[in-house]
Amino acid sequence: MIDAGPDALPDPLRIPDARARIRSSREAEGRRTVVLDDDPTGSQCVYGMDVVTALDAAEYARALAEPGATCFVLTNTRSLPEREAVRLTAEVATDVLTTMGPLAAPVDLVSRSDSTLRGHVVAEMQALVDVHLRETGRPVDGVLLVPAFFEAGRFTAGDVHYATVDGVPVPVADTEFARDASFGYTRSNLREFVAEKSGGRLRPDEVVSLTLHDIRVGGPDRVAEILGKVSGGAYVVVNATDYADLEVVVLGLIEARRAGRSFVYRVGPSFMRAIAGIEPRAPLRTGDIWPQGHPGGHGLLVVGSHVGLTSLQVAAAEERGHLERIELSVPALLDPRRRDDHIAETAARVRAALVDSDVLLLTSRDLVRGTGADDSLAIARAVSAGVTSVVRAALPGAPAWVVAKGGITSHDVAVEGLGIRRAEVLGQLLPGMVSVLRPVEAAEGAVGVPYVVFAGNVGDARALAHVVDVVTGRGSSAAAD
Repeated sequence: MIDAGPDALPDPLRIPDARARIRSSREAEGRRTVVLDDDPTGSQCVYGMDVVTALDAAEYARALAEPGATCFVLTNTRSLPEREAVRLTAEVATDVLTTMGPLAAPVDLVSRSDSTLRGHVVAEMQALVDVHLRETGRPVDGVLLVPAFFEAGRFTAGDVHYATVDGVPVPVADTEFARDASFGYTRSNLREFVAEKSGGRLRPDEVVSLTLHDIRVGGPDRVAEILGKVSGGAYVVVNATDYADLEVVVLGLIEARRAGRSFVYRVGPSFMRAIAGIEPRAPLRTGDIWPQGHPGGHGLLVVGSHVGLTSLQVAAAEERGHLERIELSVPALLDPRRRDDHIAETAARVRAALVDSDVLLLTSRDLVRGTGADDSLAIARAVSAGVTSVVRAALPGAPAWVVAKGGITSHDVAVEGLGIRRAEVLGQLLPGMVSVLRPVEAAEGAVGVPYVVFAGNVGDARALAHVVDVVTGRGSSAAAD
């Protein structure tokens, strides 16, 4: 049962001009926002922004050139051991602040991660706190924890974070996500979760709470009052069940920052729409992706995710037909004696199949776990490297579109398989979920090819089938509005 359920709460406070006020403030301040994204799925609630995959200061400068700009930098740190994740986070944040320094423009440092709480939460945020102090000379007053992803049914109430499973909100520690081999946890209350992930360094009573009552009754002024008292890099849990809640929080943040307060952020995808003042937009249809008409040809669906939902989605997509299934054996990829030959043989099959059919390339479904968190990550990286090798070899086959299913998979396919350095977010194929990127700088054969980023843990059982319908131009669901 949800703590402080809907009947016990005031209605969301809807401020009609909230998004316009947020955008106006950003432009007036010249504020930029850089989102260090630990896999490529963070852009699921936004559009018209750049995603940078090349960890290159010149690319950051191009993406953040305009006042009010926001860009996503794909760090892929969820696939790395904690020490490497911290190092990379610090390097990217340092490069961004150094690059933006000559503009004397305020920069938001945001760490976007999984809305079901998987990732290097406290370690990465400490890296941002340390870099902010070193590069700006100002300490961070607060770390806002906002894992909301409303479209996927992830929200926080009574400080408890929920994930909706089969239509029912479940405390997130009671879901399969909390049993992740690399990032498991036992607490759904976010104050207790922060303490758990800090290894006991932080106590639950040291974590501040922005309650739904604060947000909905007190409004931006109450939010600013609470944030104005935060200091020493204290964590602040943001309760939110609606975009209106997040917009009130951002308006309060603006007030607190004007009073000299400083913050960094650990967030789910929904917060990015709020902090940028983005207006909602309907899901994309085939005609939105190809305004001049679908170019024809065949595409490639790549599946690496192993969560139960992905298996249901793949089965539903295959039921529609039109997909030739080609499987990469995980045991073969992990065997040095068989790996290279297996990759070469699989790539040849994919190239041949693309001539006559759309192709489903997926890893074998039996999940291979390591002996510990780092070992499991090493296995995941080895498997993903095999997948991207096949995709790279398939590029001469000129796929008309590419869909990647799974967080680590979608990052590695983008960077290593398609050679994407920078891409534009066109929008989403489902409400607030499943982004379509148009590569601007990429390998030959990949520039301009729509690339769909589909997280492993979102959508219903028919979602992947719908996505395939849209990118192939088949079915009524693919028609332009």
